[in-house]
Amino acid sequence: MNEFVATAAMGKRVRGRALVAKDGFSARYDLDRTKGVFSRQEHKLAGQSYVDRVLVLDAAKGGVATAWMLHEMAARNIVPAALVLNTVNPIMVQGAALADFTMMSGFAVDITATVPDGALVEVDTQSNPPCLRLLDET
Repeated sequence: MNEFVATAAMGKRVRGRALVAKDGFSARYDLDRTKGVFSRQEHKLAGQSYVDRVLVLDAAKGGVATAWMLHEMAARNIVPAALVLNTVNPIMVQGAALADFTMMSGFAVDITATVPDGALVEVDTQSNPPCLRLLDET
């Protein structure tokens, strides 16, 4: 089992399948929030469902609208299991807190280059320090 320590984490400990891309994340511009898919055609995950997946992406994008949209997505239960980012901004952190959403960031490695797409992962926000684990499927 591989572990990757994060500098910041919030929310519940969750497990799920990773959906990975070296791309950013904006709930406002990248997603169709009613269908639960990436909708911006230029996004590397265009057309793929994000529902119940652990999104492993490069950086948070967007401002206050993205933060409110995380809350709206959570209210309709059309959300990723967690959001794992190389870098995050304060607005995204506020949005995740408002939505009671699991998020992790700040790794010593490029997490998008380290986690295989489709891998079973655990986002352990409760460990000290918080970490992302690649789980064995045997």
